[in-house]
Amino acid sequence: MELRNVVIVDYGRSPISKAKGGALNQLTSLEIGSQVIAKLLERNDKLPKDQVELVAVGCAFPEAENGLNVGRAMVIKSGLPSSVAGITVNQFCASSQQTLMVVADAIACGKGDIGIAAGIEHMVRVPMGGYNPSYDKELNSNNFYIGMGDTAENLAKDLNISREDQEQFAIDSHEKALKAWNENAFSSEVIPIELPDGSTFDRDECMKEPNVEKIKSLKPAFQADGTVTAATSSPVSSGAAAIILMSEDKAKELGLNIRAYVKTTAVAGCDHERMGMGPLPATEKALKRAGMQLDDIDVIELNEAFAAQSLYVIREGNWPMDKINVLGGAIALGHPLGMSGARIIGTAITALEKLDKKYALATMCVGGGQGAATILERRSE
Repeated sequence: MELRNVVIVDYGRSPISKAKGGALNQLTSLEIGSQVIAKLLERNDKLPKDQVELVAVGCAFPEAENGLNVGRAMVIKSGLPSSVAGITVNQFCASSQQTLMVVADAIACGKGDIGIAAGIEHMVRVPMGGYNPSYDKELNSNNFYIGMGDTAENLAKDLNISREDQEQFAIDSHEKALKAWNENAFSSEVIPIELPDGSTFDRDECMKEPNVEKIKSLKPAFQADGTVTAATSSPVSSGAAAIILMSEDKAKELGLNIRAYVKTTAVAGCDHERMGMGPLPATEKALKRAGMQLDDIDVIELNEAFAAQSLYVIREGNWPMDKINVLGGAIALGHPLGMSGARIIGTAITALEKLDKKYALATMCVGGGQGAATILERRSE
C-alpha cells in the first residue's frame, strides 16, 4: 500500500494564560479547546465538517473536568456532527504531538481524509500530577516518579550548565517572545477566546520584560544547592491548540491552502531521571526516517520545559542556537502540558512562513523519560 501525503491546512491556539489571576481560569479546558476548534473551522468554511474522521485531543492529566473522554466531548461542544469520532491521548508533554501522529498516520494509510489533532491543559483547575496519584512500589524505588525539576538539575550537573547560562537563556526567550508579539508574528495562530464576563482574551500572559535583578535573586526551586529557579522553568499555565490535517489530494480538491507537509515523526525513550534529553534520540530517529541531516533544518522549535534541559540538548547535540525558538519559547510563552506538542508544531509553521524557509523540526522532552519529534516541510507551489 502506498502511503498518502499528509498536510496541515491550518492551525490555531488560544492565548496562553498564567496561573495566578489568569484570564482562562474562568473556563474549563473543554470550553477553551472547543472555542479554538469551532473558530478554526469557521475560518476554513470550505471544509466539510461531516467528512472529519477523528478529533484526537491530547491531555497530560485527563481526569476531573478533563476526564470522561474529553476528546469526544470536544467534538460535540465545538459544533462538529455527532458522526465525528473523538479520542483522548496521554503522553504527558507530548500528548498533542502524539495526537498529530495518530491522525496523520491514519490519513496516510487511507483511514479517513480529514482529522483534527488538538491539545489542552488547565494547570490551575486540574493540577500537575492530578488529584489522586498512585505510585507503583517497584517503580517508586527506582525513582521513576522523579520530579521534573530534579531531572533538569541532573542535566545541569551532567554538563556543568551554570545558573548564569540558564538565566540568559530564559531572558532571551522572553525578549524573543515580546519581539514576536510586537511584530504581530502570532496573528495567524492566536484565536481570541470569549470569556464568561463578556471580555475577550487575545494575548499570552506569561511573557514579561525580564527583571534581571529579580531573576538573579531567586532561590533554587527544586534543590537547595541547585541551579534551576522559577525564572528558568516554564511557568504553570493553561491553553488549547488545534491542527487541521488532511490528505494532500483532499486539500487540493477543496481548494484549501496547504501550510505544511508532515514529512515524518518519531518518539523515543531515554533515562527517566534525565527526561530532558528526550529530543536527542527522537530527533535522530526522525532525521534518519526523513533522509535528512540536522543542517537541513531551517527552524527548530525545542520545547523549553527548563532552560537547563534546553541547553543540555543544544550542547550535547551541537544544535545551532540561531535556529532555535526564533519567536520565543515555553519559558516565556508558557507550557500547558497537553497543549504544547501542537503549539510548537504550529509555531514552527509560523516561523517557516515568517522567515520564508522550508524545513522545521518540532521536538520536546516528555515526563517518564521520552522524546517526540516532528519534521515539517513547507513547499512553494
